[in-house]
Amino acid sequence: MDRRTFLGIAGVSLAAPSILRAQGLGAGFPDRALRLIVPWPPGGSTDTIARLFQPRLAEVLGRAIVIDNRGGASGATGAIEASRAPADGSTWTFVYDTQATNETVMRLPFKTMEAFVPVCHAASGPLAMVAHQSSPYHTFQQVVEAAKRAPDTLNYATSGVGGLAHVSTTLLQQQGGFSMVHVPYRGGGPAVQDAVAGHVPLFMTNVVIVSQHIRSGILRPLGVTTATESRHVPGCPTFASQGFGGFEAPTWWALLGRAGTSETLVRQMNEAMVLVLNEPAVKAKIEEQGCDIVASTPQACGRFMEAEIAKWGRVITDNHIRADS
Repeated sequence: MDRRTFLGIAGVSLAAPSILRAQGLGAGFPDRALRLIVPWPPGGSTDTIARLFQPRLAEVLGRAIVIDNRGGASGATGAIEASRAPADGSTWTFVYDTQATNETVMRLPFKTMEAFVPVCHAASGPLAMVAHQSSPYHTFQQVVEAAKRAPDTLNYATSGVGGLAHVSTTLLQQQGGFSMVHVPYRGGGPAVQDAVAGHVPLFMTNVVIVSQHIRSGILRPLGVTTATESRHVPGCPTFASQGFGGFEAPTWWALLGRAGTSETLVRQMNEAMVLVLNEPAVKAKIEEQGCDIVASTPQACGRFMEAEIAKWGRVITDNHIRADS
């Protein structure tokens, strides 16, 4: 490539944010850095995905975007902070599936669909039950048999109380007639550290934070929560195919704005997110972590979240799942 061609390509790349601002994607936002609340500590899946799209989103909008990690209470601490933010387009929040389950499991000072406006269902993927390589469990059936022999003695970790990993594992236990001990962590980052170190024998988690450890052999996948086998965990059977007919609980991530944010800014943020998430480089980096890009419209995101809140709310209520369970 000669120097003139290189400079021409570089010029187009550098001009892209200005072109997009001229098209209106960056117009109307506060003339300062935007705040992206991630209601989880660094190192978890939500933080990982956010940091993969954040640099390009900032370029597209022509605004610096500062990630603000607010971990605690299975995503509730950061969500409460975000629910109190001004509705001027300066603050957005990138949430995990617990945004739906917390609605019923916890007593929150807000209702998700009242406090927030859906912007984009960003990605979805499987949850997986993994066992440390030193554990005796090579199949999920062996886990079930061990738990039936000695109820309430086998520990399993999740990223926190009330999340989809916790709720779905509770449902598995109730459907299968066995009982394990839940060990909740303050986020996926701390949980995966202990799982990799062998401090907990089992870990129910999204694949994003454990994909590299599955590939290395440190963690052994025993089952996935998708309806069919996932390309992100090749060869791993679904729970539905292991005696839990109809079982399905895919995990997800979504971008939300504060309720009352103008429709124009919501539309612009959605268009920017869809553009960035579908860029080959960004899409490849996110999907290689163990999930699939969705990049939905605000309307589709809203319908999806309402359905998730209702679906898992029924499961939580019917099975008496509490924040301390």
